[in-house]
Amino acid sequence: MLVNCSAYQDGKKLGEIAVEDISRHVSRPECFVWVALRDPDAAQLAQMQEEFGLHELAVEDARQGHERPKIEEYGDSLFAVLHTVEVSGAELVIGEVDIFVGPNYVLSVRNRSVQGFGNVRARCEREPELLRHGSGFVFYALVDAIVDRYFPVLDAFETQLEQVEERIFSGDSARANIEALYALKQKLMTLKHAVEPLLEHTGKLVGGRVPHVCSGTQEYFRDVYDHLARVNQWIDSLRDMVTTAITVNLSLITLAENETTKRLAAYAALVAVPTMLAGIYGMNFKHMPELDWHLGYPLAIGLMVGIDAYLFTRFRKAGWL
Repeated sequence: MLVNCSAYQDGKKLGEIAVEDISRHVSRPECFVWVALRDPDAAQLAQMQEEFGLHELAVEDARQGHERPKIEEYGDSLFAVLHTVEVSGAELVIGEVDIFVGPNYVLSVRNRSVQGFGNVRARCEREPELLRHGSGFVFYALVDAIVDRYFPVLDAFETQLEQVEERIFSGDSARANIEALYALKQKLMTLKHAVEPLLEHTGKLVGGRVPHVCSGTQEYFRDVYDHLARVNQWIDSLRDMVTTAITVNLSLITLAENETTKRLAAYAALVAVPTMLAGIYGMNFKHMPELDWHLGYPLAIGLMVGIDAYLFTRFRKAGWL
């Protein structure tokens, strides 16, 4: 679906244009065209390839989708793949944005992503002095918007971790806590796969041989690189905290099992004493002198109760009961 197709010149919007007029405006060096597509089919991508003169390998990657985040050069143009991460209930929705950038055009292709980039376009149109940088600045604005959307996701992950930590020490189900922690760890790994490759490729737009379409906008991409570095460090910190929480949860399970084992051992000792005495006097040997005592039975019972009372007191003081 075609979302927007606009032409710009000197930092100002000329207006909406027809798809058939894209190539005519692209051929004019003083203006550039910004087109946004959402979940396009193969025919639409083929039409855009013809109008913009896109490289066939880049179009093939955009058509197939599910690519690793990257930024590649094709002559004087760039092709970028970025992943969008959105929280929907307890699940993550992973989308993909493919961006084609040339000297005087920007084509963004959004797949499986709910949130659009209308606010990015409005921001760029409000800042004509920055929009004069052309397609390079628009490329930065799109990448910056995607990266900034990672921060609320991490905030949500941190909140989930805090909730699970509270449940760990409140005595909730240990199994449910471990399942929640592993699910959170998996989500962090998914976000890590979206951020880490992009961090490496964005660094190439900051220093060294910068692509021509990004010349003059290095300081903006440096800001994006800093944000990606913060996100990456935040992910690593949360992963370490999740690992620690799992270890603590398992330690609490072990402590609970030890407490149960001690209680069972104490109760077994209390039962063992009467069982031993009853077993001795239950053998009925002929020459056992105690068998003829009138007070033998009450003495045996008293001995059992006395020893058990003594053991019970000692176990109570030791914290086993």
